[in-house]
Amino acid sequence: MYIPFISRGKDNKKHWLQDTIETIVIALVLALLIRTFIVAVFWIPSGSMIPTLGIKDRIVANKFIFRFREPRRQEIVVFKSPDAFKNTGKNEFIKRLIGLPGDKLQIIDGVVFINDKPLQEFYPLNRDHDDFGPVTVPADHYFMMGDNRSESADSRYWGYLPREKMVGPAFLRIWPLNKFGVIW
Repeated sequence: MYIPFISRGKDNKKHWLQDTIETIVIALVLALLIRTFIVAVFWIPSGSMIPTLGIKDRIVANKFIFRFREPRRQEIVVFKSPDAFKNTGKNEFIKRLIGLPGDKLQIIDGVVFINDKPLQEFYPLNRDHDDFGPVTVPADHYFMMGDNRSESADSRYWGYLPREKMVGPAFLRIWPLNKFGVIW
């Protein structure tokens, strides 16, 4: 009968060390691949998404899904810094996708209109009463807005978001623990 790790003397320590090193290397490679291509964790640095997401919340974004489908209206999306913020040290932003390519978008007294119809916003938000537009979202670009409209530096100020700047949709809040769950 063979019992592992018993009566193998020096070979036992050698095999254990080799197995441990292999396991650590494989785990590191898998973690790097997952972080690079599949999901990433981001923290929320500002109040632009209050009340949906708070300052210092940690969220997980799906980095590969937009390779298989188009971004959807009202998704919360992580994206690379718009050109207007290129030299500020901010690398990623998070906002809600409001306008799709080709949409006519207008805001009247804080209500968003898409193609002349009011957008049914099913999530809690801090609406302002500003007007904006009308504008037409260019091809391969998106119109992004924070849920805390009066405190959000968004597409109303820095313009349309090019498709290639999108990282992916946020789908899970992991911090704080008492708010752990799926993000809508």
